[in-house]
Amino acid sequence: MTDDSMTLEQWARRVAEALDLGADYPVDIELALDVARDAAHAVMRPAAPLTTLLVGIAAGRAGGDAEAVRRASAAVTALIAETSQAG
Repeated sequence: MTDDSMTLEQWARRVAEALDLGADYPVDIELALDVARDAAHAVMRPAAPLTTLLVGIAAGRAGGDAEAVRRASAAVTALIAETSQAG
């Protein structure tokens, strides 16, 4: 298991199972990492986990499907872009 993406995929499956989402719950790892990276670089490092947590909560409230995650991520990405342009 030296492939980082495979490790993340396996971890995502284990977390999804632990949270009773099911091992086959679709997780867009690349999108989550992109949002975390953008928050860390444009805001501050501790913003990364906080931002991804809030995206997850918002997506869950909006139905929890892949489209809800994309919409929440897009809203945060726009906010990050605004924040970095203003600063």
